[in-house]
Amino acid sequence: MGIQASIAVHAGAVVAAAVRPALWPWLLAGIVADHLALTAAGLWPRSSLLGPNLTHLPRSTGPGRVALTIDDGPDPAVTPQVLELLQRYRTQATFFCIGERVGRYTELSREIVARGHAIENHTQRHLHRFSLLGPHGLTAEVAAAQDQIATVTGRQPRFFRAPAGLRNPFLEPVLARLGLHLASWTRRGFDTVKDDADLVYARLTRGLGDGDILLLHDGHAARTRGGTPVILEVLPRLLDAVAAARLTPVTLRSALP
Repeated sequence: MGIQASIAVHAGAVVAAAVRPALWPWLLAGIVADHLALTAAGLWPRSSLLGPNLTHLPRSTGPGRVALTIDDGPDPAVTPQVLELLQRYRTQATFFCIGERVGRYTELSREIVARGHAIENHTQRHLHRFSLLGPHGLTAEVAAAQDQIATVTGRQPRFFRAPAGLRNPFLEPVLARLGLHLASWTRRGFDTVKDDADLVYARLTRGLGDGDILLLHDGHAARTRGGTPVILEVLPRLLDAVAAARLTPVTLRSALP
């Protein structure tokens, strides 16, 4: 929707400039404003200005549901411990995995799925410059991860999350062609940069409620001062808080059956 509106703005400016050349300074200002708006939308992970973006579970999922999403894995030093915690709490989660890591840690990736969790698309290489890629580069990154995950797990991803949630107007058409839904989050703990488990936990539980999509990381996880991945200290407390709020964790796939 964003890129279509932008095209309309540009086309309208060209026509208007041809009819009334004296308006070109104002038309140029409009085009610049349009570009700034698109850039801002891409830098706002929870924005829906560039296309559909799942930031909250739809009401059709049912009452009392939350989604726990875990990014950047699988990581052989962290993910197995995360899986054990999830099993202890009888909880299902959605893992947004990097395609290259799925190909490198095939048995661990299959274990995630075997335990009832979902693996979704988090690009092939998790490039920091992902949001700067054009249509061809975006397609290559997303499609490669899609194929890699399907080959290893036998299941095609249905959801996509961009690295750090950053994207550009060219992404939505790519996702539509590949049958993927963009998903961000309701709140995140910034557990790749914060080594304080208490702070991460507080960010995730402040206002915790029905339909929330929560974000943690098993890959690129920050370590506490004692060297423990933050997710391993936060996850048990978070699941206790979810249970105390009488909420049930579900995968994103159950949100859009």
